[in-house]
Amino acid sequence: MFLSQFVNYLQFEKRFSPHTVLAYRADLEQFLDHVNHPEVIVEHPADVTHHHIRAWMVSIMDAGNTARTVNRKVAVLRKYYKFLLQSDLVTDNPTAKIQTPKITKQLPVVVETDKLDGLLDKGFTSDFSGTRDKLILELLFGTGIRLAELIALKETDINQYEDTIKVLGKRNKERIIPINTELKRVIAEYLTLKKSEKFNNNSLTLVVTNKGADAYPGFIYQKVKSYLELISTQQKRSPHVLRHTFATSLLNKGADLNAIKELLGHANLGATQIYTHNSVERLKSIYKQAHPRA
Repeated sequence: MFLSQFVNYLQFEKRFSPHTVLAYRADLEQFLDHVNHPEVIVEHPADVTHHHIRAWMVSIMDAGNTARTVNRKVAVLRKYYKFLLQSDLVTDNPTAKIQTPKITKQLPVVVETDKLDGLLDKGFTSDFSGTRDKLILELLFGTGIRLAELIALKETDINQYEDTIKVLGKRNKERIIPINTELKRVIAEYLTLKKSEKFNNNSLTLVVTNKGADAYPGFIYQKVKSYLELISTQQKRSPHVLRHTFATSLLNKGADLNAIKELLGHANLGATQIYTHNSVERLKSIYKQAHPRA
């Protein structure tokens, strides 16, 4: 069903990150498994109709997935058929007749900054693993970078003379992000400890495991989750929560929305504006607490 050609297109022409390519592939394999069920066999993408896609969407929702998940999967399918059309592998696009479910807008989940500050100041050991863990949280909260961007950081991406890091974001777009004094100190301390560990592979990747191997998504996720559990009872305790906290903190302190957009690596301002809702909710809370007639 031309899946391998599409994957190559994502990797080499669109230059999507390995994580994104894997996610796209998984979604498409799920769809292809659905349309190749013993009761419904489709041998060519041109034979797929909007009825097949709607049935797939229903099966996803019946499995307990949210409307947001359904929309994401359908968006992948739309890209797949756009590729097939451009490659003259099909003549019709069955996704054109598909309407996706409406998504209820949710405010970004953030961590209370005073609790996070307390954790960063006192919650880590001074050995290699403790300093490495502190570095992970300091980077995520101090720069707002994504999980994939953190994993891809190299030691050479750190410029300690100009107090910046170079980040390779989505679509291979490079951006420069300033680092604060504490983060600069933690980086220097970590690099010294990393060198003293004398790992066999001498990886130039910035963040590594206790054995010196390159950090991977599950490793970072578990580290962040375990530390945030110490200060937060909210359900979401992922690396992305720290990205949300970074952006919301800047906005609450009066940072320009366009500047936050550039720091986060957003392609358009619309993606950044979601953080203004958190700021408005904060103002409402302050108003209710402080105004005598609220």
